Amino acid sequence: MTTLALSAVGHELLDDPAADPAAVAESLRHIARANRWLGGAGAMRFGLQRLLRDVPRGARLTLLDLGTGAGDLPRAAVEWAAHRGIELVPIGLERSPVAAELAASGGVPTVVGCVSALPFAPKSVDLVLASQLAHHLAAESLIRLAADCTRLARVGVVVADLRRSRLAALGFPVAGRLLRFDRNTLRDGVTSIRRGFRAPELRALLAAAGVHAEVHARPGWRLVATWGTA
Repeated sequence: MTTLALSAVGHELLDDPAADPAAVAESLRHIARANRWLGGAGAMRFGLQRLLRDVPRGARLTLLDLGTGAGDLPRAAVEWAAHRGIELVPIGLERSPVAAELAASGGVPTVVGCVSALPFAPKSVDLVLASQLAHHLAAESLIRLAADCTRLARVGVVVADLRRSRLAALGFPVAGRLLRFDRNTLRDGVTSIRRGFRAPELRALLAAAGVHAEVHARPGWRLVATWGTA
């Protein structure tokens, strides 16, 4: 198995498989709050809207969320789709047993595994979501992951991540303190932004994987890339 290389920019708690389980659980709960209030959930919904705009009511689709964390985004996706008459069946993938347990306890069946060796057959799921996963990876690893996601998905892929910005890096600690984030999440949030992308950079990396994606800037200093695989 070839291990995916991590970004050389900084270090985050969730980079470390041996991180303290209590610290991981606390950080994941605060990341879920950040998704709700600071644009992560909105970015995910925007991506799904673009992929599912022609899907009829009554459709039933599987959604694989890579690096699902506490499972908050697939739960929000299920609720969003239900209002549009679409049934989403969520599946999580997590290398952290702590995260996998949190996601499963919240109703998202989650496989413990790593994106470096995705334990799914080609075209075995309809949709693949990778939210705030890409910035953890070195460029060559992200290119490989994008190609793997394309092979997995029958319908399409959403990559939602952070838009690198000095203003965002300055503003996140302020917002994080207002939301009472823990010390690790405050520190890692700034590192995540520093690891983020500009739209042309993300588009070029995906093109290197043979993907011609639409890349959109969204509120909360987010970028959303979508592409169909049918």
